[in-house]
Amino acid sequence: MLTEDMTNVPNDLEAFWIPFTPNKQFKAAPRLLAKAENMHFTSTDGRRILDATAGLWCCNAGHGRERIVKAVQAQVAELDFAPSFQFSHPKAFELASKLANLFPGQLDYAFFTNSGSESVDTALKIALAYQRARGEGTRTRLIGRERGYHGVGFGGISVGGMVANRKWFGQALGGIDHLSHTLDIERNAFTKGQPEHGAHLADELERLVALHDASNIAAVIIEPVAGSIGVYPPPRGYLEKIREITKKHGILLIFDEVITAYGRLGKGSAAEYFGVEPDLVTTAKGLTSGVIPMGAVMASKEIYDTIIGSQADERLIELFHGYTYSAHPVACAAALATLETYKEEGLFERAASLAPVWEEALHSLAGEPNIIDIRNIGLMGAVEMSSIPGKVGHRAYEAMRLGFHEHDIMLRITGDTIALSPPLIVSEEQISQIIDKLRKIVHAVA
Repeated sequence: MLTEDMTNVPNDLEAFWIPFTPNKQFKAAPRLLAKAENMHFTSTDGRRILDATAGLWCCNAGHGRERIVKAVQAQVAELDFAPSFQFSHPKAFELASKLANLFPGQLDYAFFTNSGSESVDTALKIALAYQRARGEGTRTRLIGRERGYHGVGFGGISVGGMVANRKWFGQALGGIDHLSHTLDIERNAFTKGQPEHGAHLADELERLVALHDASNIAAVIIEPVAGSIGVYPPPRGYLEKIREITKKHGILLIFDEVITAYGRLGKGSAAEYFGVEPDLVTTAKGLTSGVIPMGAVMASKEIYDTIIGSQADERLIELFHGYTYSAHPVACAAALATLETYKEEGLFERAASLAPVWEEALHSLAGEPNIIDIRNIGLMGAVEMSSIPGKVGHRAYEAMRLGFHEHDIMLRITGDTIALSPPLIVSEEQISQIIDKLRKIVHAVA
């Protein structure tokens, strides 16, 4: 039972400017959460809300996990803060070592941030610093991808390709170009897993190299699976081609794995899942299972050694970048406990074993009203609906609203796509519940 305090709804909702939310609508009919445990939130009116989105792609271990909670409580009492410039603490090094072991190949160095947005801007700056440190200072151009999401910093929205995130804020960073996105509903609709068509789109990178010259290009950043736009698995062979072209021209490859790292695909990273090793990986979200804000950029040994080695005087700073809360002790404690939870409970392996069940359940919605595509990979999925003429996004928004208020489920939407990413602790029965609820919702908004 909820306590009286937990059911209290604020009398005044006005002062909070809610991000990525239509504020007027929300404040007229708020969706307020009071508690969370395992696979469910509890609303302020006492209803159990099935979490089909791992919060915001982040609560991979589920909610209220005892090991993580206790680790955070203990750390606050022991060491609440340690400066991140010129000082540190043991858990930062312990966590970095564990991450170096988790990520494949030479991705051996962790630079800690506080969010995915900070991880992206950090990776872009590291890429530029690396090119300068190795004597390639003309390499300043960055290449992203249409419909890509790389957070909301000016670097992230510049290399990102989601129009609404860019159009309000002027030119942002200069020297940016974009590859085409990989969604091809006409040829790949209702594909299970990676689509067969689209690897040729990687060849566009050669066109951009010819246009700008490789000597001016520092890095390419892409999501191995485009997540926030609505789950676009990469076409077969696409990532391999991108890696081949970047290596050929001395261009760094950055994988934005803020969503895909830490078990979402049944592996520690998408780099491991696809067998393609980038030079930098951005992470956040599942690193602490959403408990404490934290991110990490994994960098190759080559990048680290080049930047660190560029400063001959060992008393001088090699990279002028960082955050007050980089490697915050409480965040490190949460991350270490989260990694232990993943390992001891075999959650990455669990996700891998559930992926075929998830795939079949999700694709059972094919043929339901207004569904024009279904996409999936690992424990990620998207159901794309046709748009109401002149009202793009209205159908999915209504699905999200009805999901919470009438069907006790949390859904994530983007445009007219419903994106799904349940915690890795989801059961087969709960997968069935998600699909059953979604089927009813799709009929309700037809």
